[in-house]
Amino acid sequence: MLRAPLPLVSALLVAGLLAACSTTTDDKTAGWSPNRIHSEAKDELNSGAYDKAIPLLEKLEGRAAGTPLAQQAQLDKAYAHFKAGEKAQAIATLDRFMKLHPASPALDYALYLKGLVNFNDNLGLFSFISRQDLSERDQKAAKDSFESFSELATRFPDSRYAQDARQRMTYIVNSLAQYEVHVARYYFERGAYVAAISRAQVALADYQGVPALEEALYILIQSYDALGMTQLRDDARRVMDSSYPQSAYLRGEVKGTSNPWWKFW
Repeated sequence: MLRAPLPLVSALLVAGLLAACSTTTDDKTAGWSPNRIHSEAKDELNSGAYDKAIPLLEKLEGRAAGTPLAQQAQLDKAYAHFKAGEKAQAIATLDRFMKLHPASPALDYALYLKGLVNFNDNLGLFSFISRQDLSERDQKAAKDSFESFSELATRFPDSRYAQDARQRMTYIVNSLAQYEVHVARYYFERGAYVAAISRAQVALADYQGVPALEEALYILIQSYDALGMTQLRDDARRVMDSSYPQSAYLRGEVKGTSNPWWKFW
């Protein structure tokens, strides 16, 4: 069996060690104070470099553990994940923060941010190209968002974030009602009138004072008429005449999709 000369073996070992050392990333923050790390992380956040801000904030969490600065680092990290489009990481960070710091004075902000993460998760609020609004998308995120905003408004009614949370809650309720109407319309257009009636009734029973109810009543009237249920049709028509005397639906001026109901936001 051939053996490599000892000098050659030593040289290979040294070369391997040097190569390993060369791939080791130096921690540029090793000598930094927590305040400096925080300052650098804020600069990265403000410039939109979220991928650079997140590791700095993680270091700050460790070095400033047990201090308000560490709590701020957690919230800033959640915000960075949110802005980077990393919903799962943002939610996980916020849940961890609220579990570890249930009495934090920043708890209202954590709830508000959690609501925003779900509210803006590709919900189509400004989807002008496809014209697809929140009510046509998965409703789980909207409901999760509503729960966070509701908890904020209930527990911290005087919070600086409470008013905006309430406005977003109104939008979400409108959207959830509109979702039921989308489904009712879908069934009606395909001749599934019983199913259309069922979904329209859900919207009317579960939501009050929202724009979608006008179309829900109209679908109800049309579906009853298609089934020859004249008494129920006339009852629904009387309700609509009373609630929406100037309805564009009753005048045959059915609204299109070019200007969604949520465009005012």
